[in-house]
Amino acid sequence: MIKKILINLRTLVKFICLIAISTLLIVGAVAFLYKPIYSVTMEDELLGYCKAKSELQSKLEEYMGGNQEENIAFVEIEEMPKYKLCLLKRNKKTNDEEILEEIKSTGIPYYKYYAILEDDEEKLYVQNFEIAENVVNGLKEKDSSNIENISILEKYETEKKEFITSEEAVANLYKEKEVQKEITVASASTTKNTYTSSTPKSVSTKNNISKSYATAGVSFIKPVTGTITSRFGASSSLRSGAHTGLDIAASQGTPISAAASGTVDFAGYKGSYGYMVVISHSSSVQTYYGHCSKLYVSAGQKVTQGQKIAAVGSTGNSTGPHLHLEVRINGVAYNPQNYVY
Repeated sequence: MIKKILINLRTLVKFICLIAISTLLIVGAVAFLYKPIYSVTMEDELLGYCKAKSELQSKLEEYMGGNQEENIAFVEIEEMPKYKLCLLKRNKKTNDEEILEEIKSTGIPYYKYYAILEDDEEKLYVQNFEIAENVVNGLKEKDSSNIENISILEKYETEKKEFITSEEAVANLYKEKEVQKEITVASASTTKNTYTSSTPKSVSTKNNISKSYATAGVSFIKPVTGTITSRFGASSSLRSGAHTGLDIAASQGTPISAAASGTVDFAGYKGSYGYMVVISHSSSVQTYYGHCSKLYVSAGQKVTQGQKIAAVGSTGNSTGPHLHLEVRINGVAYNPQNYVY
């Protein structure tokens, strides 16, 4: 009985050894004739074979990340390539670079640049924000009559614009101030009164405030919940005059809601206000939302009370994430705490 068991065991060992040797021979033959490689397909079409999946993918991600020298913010590729491990005959060559160029050809580049706006109309384009700021500062130094209507808007487009220098932009946008005309009217008692003509602005950032109360005729809600860090009329070394609004601190990215229904007068970059939204609620009442990190509305758009219009940020003249809220009636800033908070 034991002898029979030993014979069977020896037969089994021989069989296992035979299987192991056969397996090694097969693996050796496959390794000699073939190499492990990745096939690359897009939209079910075979592009070729790559020897280094991670290297190809890394180059592709670098390409999609954009090119600052060419003002490309990012490149959009609708369908990414698919990789599948397979065996390829050793005499067959891989074509990593050809595959990369083929994938690149399907990409859509998005260019980042800055538009200089006058009265919310795009006038010209510059390469970066530093140049855009130089344009605004140049117009301020020259005391251009349209400086209050100049704003900056960051844009991402698939079409590449023609850029100009800050000097050319200032020269194109500069408007000399008109001499104000004096109109003399004789009263019944022959006393002469002098009036000065002026043009009202739809979006005013002048430091024109009133600490009295004016009826708005609009019911407001809180655009954001947070801590009041700077009150209306307060003075600070950061400002050239009294505070025209109310600062409410909140976390970066916190949604900002429209305080009341209305029409968006402005949505873009506005000097010290940073990214800002201005909404008209009637012919005389407006609310301003400054220092935003993101804008979700555009000029001319109708909004409803409570609609998300922007996100809290710290753009412009700001020391931390917060909402700068203003309530203006006929262009004059009034204390927002009289109407909300």
